[in-house]
Amino acid sequence: MPTANDNPLGAYLKDRRTRLDPAAFGITLTRRRTPGLRREEVAQRAHVSATWYTWLEQGRGGAPSPEVLERIAGALMLTDLEREHLFLLGLGRLPEVRYHASESVTPRLQRVLDALEPSPAVIRTATWDVLAWNRAATAMLIDYAALAPEQRNLLRLIFCDPRVRAAQFDWESAARFVLSAFRLDAARAGATSQVSALVDELCRLSPEFETMWRENDVRVHGEAVKHLRHPIAGTIAFEYSTFAVDGRPDLSMVVFNPATPADAEAIRSVITAQPVTSR
Repeated sequence: MPTANDNPLGAYLKDRRTRLDPAAFGITLTRRRTPGLRREEVAQRAHVSATWYTWLEQGRGGAPSPEVLERIAGALMLTDLEREHLFLLGLGRLPEVRYHASESVTPRLQRVLDALEPSPAVIRTATWDVLAWNRAATAMLIDYAALAPEQRNLLRLIFCDPRVRAAQFDWESAARFVLSAFRLDAARAGATSQVSALVDELCRLSPEFETMWRENDVRVHGEAVKHLRHPIAGTIAFEYSTFAVDGRPDLSMVVFNPATPADAEAIRSVITAQPVTSR
């Protein structure tokens, strides 16, 4: 008799199917001997034949197409993580990326940012909108809380905000690097269409942006040393790193770690002396 090890895809489909509540789909609960949805009910929701779906659960249907797996994932109400697992079992690869825009972070992530001081740190989306930051970021980078949410985009700031531009030692190199890393992040997250309006706007506002965007450079935004001019602390050196946020592929954490103890002390002095706008 075949086991789950012989047909992991079928076992997974059956497990997800039996976990569903028929009442949630308006299906009567009378004369049901087994839990969850029936095979023919899943097949109907996925717009495939009941016979073919039955064969798929039994390991007889052959490899499904990505389009059919998407419909089955929807029929079974799978989460993004469960959908990824379904594709790995069915096709041996991940599905195409689906970008979900975020508007906030959890209190846990905010506490992580706050614990990193005196290192400025922010959490950004794949389209480089800043969602969260700590006091050190406010003191050393820019007061994000004083900006409207749509203005908290790192691309917009470096190309259109004179304060951010003046803080860069070599603005052109910094701008090129930021733009090329942004392009790669947006493409990886499947957010190319979501950034089209921002790109069009920045092309109108900044001839420099338009020129650099047409160069189509891509780079990894990982680790590097960055020097900034601060109006109070003077020149500060940072070792910055970018980290993925566990369970949130749409978010990244960028941490600017003071390069020396003197840099850290200068940041602490600014944080202590400078009032911070509430979030």
